[in-house]
Amino acid sequence: MITRTPAPVSDPALHGAIPPLDPRRLSRAKAAYTTRYVAARMLENHCASYGLLTEGRPRAGDVVLARVTRLGQHERLEDPHGRRSLLYVGDEVFVAYGPRYAPDQFEAEIPGHLGPTHLVAAGGVAATVVTQHSSMRPATELQPVGLLADAAGVLTLDRCAPFRVGGLSTLPRQTRPLTIAVLGTSMNSGKTTTVASLVRGLSAANFSVAAGKVTGTGAGGDPGLFRDSGAFPVLDFTHFGYPSTYQLPHDDVVALLSAMRNELAAHKPDVVILEIADGLFQRETARLIADPAFAQSVDAVVFAAAEALGAVAGLEILRGQGLPVCAVSGVLTASPLAAQEARGRLDVPVLDRHQLGHPDHATTLLPLPSPLTAVPDLVMPDDVPASEPVAV
Repeated sequence: MITRTPAPVSDPALHGAIPPLDPRRLSRAKAAYTTRYVAARMLENHCASYGLLTEGRPRAGDVVLARVTRLGQHERLEDPHGRRSLLYVGDEVFVAYGPRYAPDQFEAEIPGHLGPTHLVAAGGVAATVVTQHSSMRPATELQPVGLLADAAGVLTLDRCAPFRVGGLSTLPRQTRPLTIAVLGTSMNSGKTTTVASLVRGLSAANFSVAAGKVTGTGAGGDPGLFRDSGAFPVLDFTHFGYPSTYQLPHDDVVALLSAMRNELAAHKPDVVILEIADGLFQRETARLIADPAFAQSVDAVVFAAAEALGAVAGLEILRGQGLPVCAVSGVLTASPLAAQEARGRLDVPVLDRHQLGHPDHATTLLPLPSPLTAVPDLVMPDDVPASEPVAV
């Protein structure tokens, strides 16, 4: 099991008496998915004994009370239960500061002040936009009111998170569950749908499957899809106190990977499936797959690609790192011609979501005997997306 070490407050210099906020004001503010554990703690305390710090330099994971001043790309905020609540100008929201890397949406940095900033992810991430995809509307604008604080200092995601990274030991390969990593060419290449389909196929074969999203930007949609497909337990990096993993030091990413896998393994599933966000050229992902610790942590890799050329190039990169790629899937499989091109160049199976979701195909990716005794004729439901949901 993971040793959960106490998380430090954001800044010891902020300790001391803080003018309290009206609990009614706190209870009316809309909490986001990223801040769900902070919101739960406030409710336990009846929203009493909290105040705001209106000066200072925010850090990743700091929770801020902010007012919506202008609606833009994100007109809804994902609440702690995953519901997308409608935003109005003038609403006060609890979101977390964090950088964002999303080639199809926003690149954003944590500002060095508590001045105007942006809502850069519907899951509840505040940062200042640096660049954006040409298809995006301007980001929704926020005016920070102050950092949420108590007598111990700024309330941060890691102070309230159920799990923390620390005091970890790597499980020996022979004693841990079979671990499959899902990587892709880029954002929206089909990684999340690949994980969900594989979870469904293995679950239908009577394997117990746990799933986790190791890196990315905080949002509840992907973990929710994993659960819908049959995974238990399901974790993502927000369970460990991170609003996003962009710009995390490499050692922290490796430790997070180990912590998440070990926590999932503690439930003794037959298989653990881990999604690594973005593409192979994204900085944190590139460094992770090049680290020998990653190869030691996974037994197989399924690669999601948007087109045949990306599939061929990705397979070459992954094999160059000594990683055992067992199949290719992703958006390219929505096109019979693209899938045909990939099959003509690859020596691993190219499987679409329906095939991954059927036990006959899913179990061929595992070097384990199936506990299946009788398999019903399965058809993937139409509501499972054919491509990865657009990240928010």
